[in-house]
Amino acid sequence: MGVAWEGGAAVPGCKITEPRLRCVLPFDAVPTEVRLLRRAAAGQLSRWGMPVAAEEAELLVTELATNVLKHVGEGASATLVLEWRGERLRLEVHDQSRAIPALKTALCDDECGRGLHLLATLAVDWGTVLTAAGKAVWCEIPLSAGRTCRRIGRAAEALENYQGEGAGSRGRGEEVGLEESAIELIADLLHWSVARGHDPDDILDRAQLHYEAEAEAA
Repeated sequence: MGVAWEGGAAVPGCKITEPRLRCVLPFDAVPTEVRLLRRAAAGQLSRWGMPVAAEEAELLVTELATNVLKHVGEGASATLVLEWRGERLRLEVHDQSRAIPALKTALCDDECGRGLHLLATLAVDWGTVLTAAGKAVWCEIPLSAGRTCRRIGRAAEALENYQGEGAGSRGRGEEVGLEESAIELIADLLHWSVARGHDPDDILDRAQLHYEAEAEAA
C-alpha cells in the first residue's frame, strides 16, 4: 500500500482543504494490504476526530477493497479515498476495471452479492461511476445526531430482506417474524466475521459497547 509509516502509524498522502478533509490511500488488492488499508483508514478517522464512524468505515473499507480483489483480480492496483463532507463521511475505491458491480439477490448461495448488500445496508447512500481510468465504487456514512434513527431504519430494511429466507416466512406474526429474522441476520454476520478471521465474541462485545455509547448519548 502506498503509505509511509512513522512511529507505528500510517502517514498517508493526504491533502486537507476546507470545508472538506480528504485523504488518498493507494493499495494493491491482496489480503495483507486490505488489513493494512483498514487500519490506516481507522487511524486517519481518529486523527480527524471522528472515531464514532471508525467501526462502520473499517467494515465498508474491507468490503470495498475485497470487491476489487474478487472481481478485478488479486494484486490489482486501486485507491481508497476518504472525504469528510459536512455531516457525512464518503468512501471511494477506484480501480482500473470498467465492469460495474451488480446488487444480486440476497438469496444467492455464495458471497457474490453479499458485500454490496452489506454496503447498501450500512451506508446512507452508495453507487458506482465510470472514470477515465476505470470505475469508482463509493458510499457515504452519516455523522450527524440522527444516526440512531437511521440505524433503526437500516435494520428494519435488512430484516425485511431476510424474511423469506427462513424463520420470517413461516406464517407467524409480523413482529415475531422480524425477531426471528434478526436472529438469522446476526448469525449470518457472525459467520461472515469468522470467515474473515475475526473473533465473534469480540464483534458482539464491540457492537454492545457501540450501542450503549450511542444510547447514552441520545
